Amino acid sequence: MRKKGDLPTKICAACGRPFAWRKKWARDWDAVRYCSERCKGDRRPKT
Repeated sequence: MRKKGDLPTKICAACGRPFAWRKKWARDWDAVRYCSERCKGDRRPKT
C-alpha cells in the first residue's frame, strides 16, 4: 500500500489547487484535468 504523499499529483485547471491520484482515475489519469465535478462544471480558470 502506498502512502498518500507518494501518489502522483496534478494542478486543477479550474481552481488551481493540487489534487492527488485516485483509484477511480486509474485508467484515464493522463486525461484528468479537474479535481472535482464542481470544477469540471465551472470550466473558468481563476486569475
